[in-house]
Amino acid sequence: MKKTYFIADLHLSDNQPHLTQLFIDFMQQQAPNGQALYILGDLFDFWIGDDESSPLIEQVKTQIRQLTQQGIPCYFIHGNRDFLLGNAFAKACGLQLLPDYHIIDLYGTPTLLCHGDTLCTDDIAYQRYRQKVHQKWRQWFFLHLPLKVRLKIAEKIRHKSKTDKQYKSPKIMDVNAHAVQEAFTHFHVQQMIHGHTHRQNIHQIPPHFQRIVLGDWGETASILAVTEDSIQFL
Repeated sequence: MKKTYFIADLHLSDNQPHLTQLFIDFMQQQAPNGQALYILGDLFDFWIGDDESSPLIEQVKTQIRQLTQQGIPCYFIHGNRDFLLGNAFAKACGLQLLPDYHIIDLYGTPTLLCHGDTLCTDDIAYQRYRQKVHQKWRQWFFLHLPLKVRLKIAEKIRHKSKTDKQYKSPKIMDVNAHAVQEAFTHFHVQQMIHGHTHRQNIHQIPPHFQRIVLGDWGETASILAVTEDSIQFL
C-alpha cells in the first residue's frame, strides 16, 4: 500500500548521537518503503551555512542521497533552527526545498504543510526575531562571516533560546487558534500538517478541519505515516 512519511524536529546535533542513529534506522528500514518523505523543519538543531562540514552532516547527506537515488523523493521545509539550509546541501543529496507554506494532494485530500512556527503568533518576541533573521541582507551578511564566528554566534543564540523558554508559558509557545483558522481559510484546505510545537497529536477542529502535529524526537522517533485510508504515528 502506498505510504507517505512526515517527520520534523529531530534537532540532530553532534552531542546527541542517539538521535542520529534513530534517523539512520528510519532512513534505512522504513523510508525506503514509502512513496515520499517530507521533513517539516528542524532536521538539525542549528544550521550556520552549507559550507559547514562534519561527520554528522555527511551522514545525513548520505542517508538522504541513498533514499532519493532509489527514486523516493525527499522534501524539506525550513524550520526555525535550520532556515539557512540552502541549495548546495539540497543539491548534494537530491533534497527538494519547499516554501514555508506548501500544499500537496495527499491521497485526494489537499493538505497544507508548514513548519509551524509562523502559527505561534502569541509569542511576540519570537515573531520579531523571526522577522529579523529572515531578512535577506542579514542572512547574506551572516553567511559571509568566518565559520568560527558563525559557530560562536549560533552557540549564543542557542543558549538564549533555551533560557527564554524557561520564562515562557506553554500556551504562548503553542499555535494561535486564529492563526490556524486564517491559514485554513487563506489556502482553502481542510487539513494541515506541521511540527515546531513538539506536541504530537491529531486535532479535529469543527466543523470539518484537521490539524496534525508532528512530535519531536527524543528517546524514540515521531514518524507520521499516511496511506489512502489511514493516518497514524509510528
